[in-house]
Amino acid sequence: MEAGDRVMPTSHTSKVYEHELRTLREKLLLMGSLVEEMIQKGSTALTTRDTGLAKATIRLDRRINRLECEVDELCMRILATRQPVASDLRFVTTALKIVTDLERVGDLVVNVCERVQELNEEPPLAPVADLQGLADEAIEVVHEALDALVARDCERANQLLTRDDVIDEHYARIFQEVLLVMSRDPSTVYRATRIQSIAKYLERIADHAMNIAESVVFLVKGTDIRHHNRLKENDPLSSPPPAGLRLR
Repeated sequence: MEAGDRVMPTSHTSKVYEHELRTLREKLLLMGSLVEEMIQKGSTALTTRDTGLAKATIRLDRRINRLECEVDELCMRILATRQPVASDLRFVTTALKIVTDLERVGDLVVNVCERVQELNEEPPLAPVADLQGLADEAIEVVHEALDALVARDCERANQLLTRDDVIDEHYARIFQEVLLVMSRDPSTVYRATRIQSIAKYLERIADHAMNIAESVVFLVKGTDIRHHNRLKENDPLSSPPPAGLRLR
């Protein structure tokens, strides 16, 4: 066998590997776009009391579930047969994390749409706080997280993480107002609890967007920032020494 004959299998394998990575990226982004579509339609079904749209949105989740299985299978095949290293390994392992967050967002939108259908069978309840505002925030942070992923933009991902507390506070305000509505009029309990559930689903959607943003930072820099602030808060060595105490 001549030297030139040995090069061709390696070149062919490299092209197949590149195709697999490209396919993985395309499937991941397609899943992201479908999730965004689901959130938009679910929010519209909520504000317009459109039961038909809510049912159609629920059906979209089947495509997301299929894509999750396809991405998982492709990632496992790449890990088993290509043994990726460095940035390729980070991409494949990050894809496994992100696809789980996207699938959970799809499930949460399904939950929103199920509550919308239940609410539509009852008389409308006066608007509670700014539920639509919370829905808009959830849509925006998911969009921002996916844009950061496409651009592999760490700065954008880190900026997004600063919005988590604001969204949590927004949910807390809605929760308090729901309690107030129920205490004033017990006949609203059924509807109010469903509105509270929707608000919680939206807050959880935003949490998954934050997870995706953290994954983007890991993908680009190889730095795991999950639970970073909480770990620092619980670490006595990370806090400044008490007044009057000096380290020698």
